[in-house]
Amino acid sequence: MFERFYRVDKSHSKQSGGTGLRLSIVKHAVKHHNDKIAVDSKLGKGTTISVEFQKNKG
Repeated sequence: MFERFYRVDKSHSKQSGGTGLRLSIVKHAVKHHNDKIAVDSKLGKGTTISVEFQKNKG
C-alpha cells in the first residue's frame, strides 16, 4: 500500500486515477522524521490511515 506502483494497462488514463505515489511520499516523509504511520482497514467498511508526528523529539 505504501510502495509506489506503475500502471501496466495502458487502457487506464491518468484522468481516471493517480500515479500511485501519494502514500509512498507520505511514508518516506514520516520515516524521515522518525514518526509513525498506521493503517486500519475493514473489508466493506473503509480504510483509515493515521500519521503521528511527535512534537518534541529529544
